[in-house]
Amino acid sequence: MAFSLFDSRGTPIDQQRYTWRDMVRQPISKLDDDAFTRIRVIMMNGIEIEALRFSHMAARFNRDLRLPLALVRRSEQHQATMINWLLSPDHSPLEITIAYEQVAIELTAAVAQREPDPYLAQVYRFGLLEDFDHLYRYSALLDRLEGKDANNITQSYTDILPARPTWEHHRHPSDDLREPYERARADMLSKLHALTITAAEQQTHNYYMNVGPKFADPVARQLYAEIASVEEQHVTQYESLLDPLETWLEQWVLHEANECYNYYSCVQSETNPRIRAIWERFLDYELGHFHVAAEAFQKYEGRDIAEIVTAPFQDPIPLVSQRDFYRDVLVNEVNLRANGTRFVPKEQESRATIDYRAMLHGDGEPSMPISAGYVWTPGTELMHLGPDGGAPLATGTAAAAHRPAQPGGMLHH
Repeated sequence: MAFSLFDSRGTPIDQQRYTWRDMVRQPISKLDDDAFTRIRVIMMNGIEIEALRFSHMAARFNRDLRLPLALVRRSEQHQATMINWLLSPDHSPLEITIAYEQVAIELTAAVAQREPDPYLAQVYRFGLLEDFDHLYRYSALLDRLEGKDANNITQSYTDILPARPTWEHHRHPSDDLREPYERARADMLSKLHALTITAAEQQTHNYYMNVGPKFADPVARQLYAEIASVEEQHVTQYESLLDPLETWLEQWVLHEANECYNYYSCVQSETNPRIRAIWERFLDYELGHFHVAAEAFQKYEGRDIAEIVTAPFQDPIPLVSQRDFYRDVLVNEVNLRANGTRFVPKEQESRATIDYRAMLHGDGEPSMPISAGYVWTPGTELMHLGPDGGAPLATGTAAAAHRPAQPGGMLHH
């Protein structure tokens, strides 16, 4: 079903209302709600935080836009609060980390399949395999520190397997830049995809930078430091897809259009009626924001908004498990590496990246030992009984080394 930004003007900005009780609502259930409800919550918080970040930067460089940006930004601040506060407090920081990586995998895989530009689709597939490996490393850490099965969070939607090894993700900055789309020729969907994945990766980077120092385990602290560095590389990669020739007003219009597109996608797939009502409300609010930006664009640039918004959205982002797709990508592209803006076989990596990685790993790399011997198996939070039906057996040497033998072991030879 096609969805047009011009079918409705949404809720006018001066009619968008919030109270503290309205913003801070009953959170979702960690175990009873579908994992994709949490995926949507995390995804939309990232979209809103990106909108806030962009709006603040635009205001610093555009005096005439400061009031309309401030009006829209205040509403989006409250939207972000309502969304992010839906995460329940019984999630540990590491469980939220697992959920962030699941978002990165499923969302990037969905975007990669729908991306009309072959080069941009390749960029998304390249990053996807790195997010996939991060989920595996953090799942091993979850077992090590909390004795928990990551599948309690992923709910069997997302495979927990190694991919391109995390210690090989570190590249020289010159190998993290990509060719941008051309604003005058690119499909509007390509522009929205780039904004969506940039927002998701920026949110993940911010979270890891904030939560990593809170761990007591020294290897956990190092793992968060290592993967946070990769997430910064991912933000560099995805934001470099944006055409730097776009004006501030073009970018604002695209940000608001992208928020509408993502809320529309959530409305179409949400299974929790209570959460779906939030997506419907905020889609209506974002339509109001879009028309504020569109009017500013036409007023200050004297251009038709149809130059930017070229067609209705034909389909929402498919927020469902993408397992078959990323399994194929894992088989066929796991050995690709980056050299400049190109993707090349592993043996053609640049000397700059090889030297940079050797420097970082001079004292070792935490992502390798954290998962040594780790093989995820389902149902591992159930009791593992000994051969005589007695006490639980530790399921691997790494588990025994770091915590007492107990249910929940997922480390195997």
